[in-house]
Amino acid sequence: MIVLTRRITEPGKLGETGSVTLDVDSRIKSRLRVTLDDGREAGLMLERGHLLRGGELLADAEGTQLIRVLAAPEAVSTVRCADPLLLARAAYHLGNRHVPLQIEPGLLRFQHDHVLDDMLRGLGLTVEAEQAPFEPEAGAYQSAPHSHSHSHSHAHGHDHPFVRLPAHS
Repeated sequence: MIVLTRRITEPGKLGETGSVTLDVDSRIKSRLRVTLDDGREAGLMLERGHLLRGGELLADAEGTQLIRVLAAPEAVSTVRCADPLLLARAAYHLGNRHVPLQIEPGLLRFQHDHVLDDMLRGLGLTVEAEQAPFEPEAGAYQSAPHSHSHSHSHAHGHDHPFVRLPAHS
């Protein structure tokens, strides 16, 4: 089995020896057994805290294998909008729900969720469910984009330093 241990930014003289197509939930893992697109078995043994992006190159310790990561098409919801203010409002509401989000000019994309789709339609946006590669923003999700639930509790507090208290007379 091939063990991929390094990210490569400059492939040097070694040409690509294969590819692996992974969804976002697999691309967040640093330890994973995978099947390359040509059927060979491989293992990921990478440093933690890095989301693999489509197009990245991985190599084994010996430098004999150079594998390109491809972002697999998966069930996503895509919002396209020419109005930057409306798109920003959508991003705000999705971010408020801790949804991993792909942001591009005129486009937002997230893992498909019909409840979120309905919320955005209520804001006046058009949402299309489709199969497409999902490349969320790194930001808070650099180490682990996660599937969301609609009834989760937070283990962290929210400070609101600008809350105005009533004046005492």
